[in-house]
Amino acid sequence: MNRHVRKATLVTAAITAGLLMTACQNGSSNSSSHGSSSSDGSKGAGSSRHESASKTSGTSGNTGSKGTSAQNASSTKKGVDGTFTGGTVSYLAPGKYVVHTSRTGDQAFFVADDTEVYGAGKVCGSPRSEARPRCTLDQLETALKKAAVTADVTLKDGVATVVRERHDVDGGTGSGTQGVNGTWLGNVSYLAPGKYTVSDMKGVEQAFYVSDGTAVRGAGTICGSPMSESMYTCTLDQLEAAAKKGVSAKVVIADGVATSVTEDR
Repeated sequence: MNRHVRKATLVTAAITAGLLMTACQNGSSNSSSHGSSSSDGSKGAGSSRHESASKTSGTSGNTGSKGTSAQNASSTKKGVDGTFTGGTVSYLAPGKYVVHTSRTGDQAFFVADDTEVYGAGKVCGSPRSEARPRCTLDQLETALKKAAVTADVTLKDGVATVVRERHDVDGGTGSGTQGVNGTWLGNVSYLAPGKYTVSDMKGVEQAFYVSDGTAVRGAGTICGSPMSESMYTCTLDQLEAAAKKGVSAKVVIADGVATSVTEDR
């Protein structure tokens, strides 16, 4: 009887121990499984954040670059507008030149396929002719590589629309390119854009140029009113229109360029 009881007790103890070991193993396995999942989740979240930051950074960088390029293109496109009368034009580089006037200083500019170039003997054409033939861009470049040329230059956004060579004005001796100096009172007539003549009482004509710095004063014919005691400040366009018909005026010339044209009353 006692032996049976002991056997039963031993069997019960063995079964209980087996159950306990199985439970422990299952708990350990579950714990390991949960830990692994948590670790994977952490890595996934970190990786996702990294990729997101990477994409955001990449997009941001591209946007900044495009913005800068657009700004640069915009600033490059903007150029100078205006007409530089009686300027000295010199060669800088292929397609690039500089025009200098006493009023504006140096102004660089470009030429394009549609830039109109007119010569008066140095770029192309004949210095003895009042007509200005159309020249090519190659002729302009060739001439300016040799020496600077006096010309009127009209710019639009930093690109020349017209380059018009001026005729050399001499002192009546037929030599040299230095202009005359003095004061003439007589009839002023139009010759070509920016170029006029003034004739004295004997009919002797003196050619001269005008520039942006030429002061033009009218008393009713060039501009203004003949009834007014005061003189009016006129534009070069008004002088050109009046000189095409003929107008009596006093012209002060320095180095071949009129410093003032004052209509005679």
